[in-house]
Amino acid sequence: MTEKRSGVITFKGNPFHLLGPELKVGQKAPDFKVVDNGLQPVTLASGQGKVQLITVVPSIDTPVCDTMTRKFNEEAAKLPENVAVYTISLDLPFAQKRWCGTAGIEKVQTLSDYQERSFGLNYGLMIDELKLLARAVVVIDQQGTISYLEIVPEVTAEPDYDAALAAARSLV
Repeated sequence: MTEKRSGVITFKGNPFHLLGPELKVGQKAPDFKVVDNGLQPVTLASGQGKVQLITVVPSIDTPVCDTMTRKFNEEAAKLPENVAVYTISLDLPFAQKRWCGTAGIEKVQTLSDYQERSFGLNYGLMIDELKLLARAVVVIDQQGTISYLEIVPEVTAEPDYDAALAAARSLV
């Protein structure tokens, strides 16, 4: 049975539950299987040997998610080549691709967890009541260890960009 956690996030001030384990900095990152905009599988191992900066959004096509993805796209251009920047949501890959084209997103790779929901469930970020992913940022080092994790307490708020980017830069 999947673990159900409370007291971690709110959505517009209302408490919601997260499904999946509570992850901590220093532990091995769980595997996942998501798909890219061409429906090709992407797993934790796909980024092996790179720092993986993973931003997680409920839906790419909403104001805060839009702002967050644009900001990380802008910052990704300043990061070394050995940093992979992903944005994961449950949006369909076709919607992600359309949004990226319209928004001019070229440095962030959008990935969809719609098929298996393995990212959301393995990372403890699936919002039970909404069946969407909670807003979060995860940085995984070259050895597959979680070196930074922020689950944004209020889903409609933005993450701490500077802390996440500093965590990624500290690993290269």
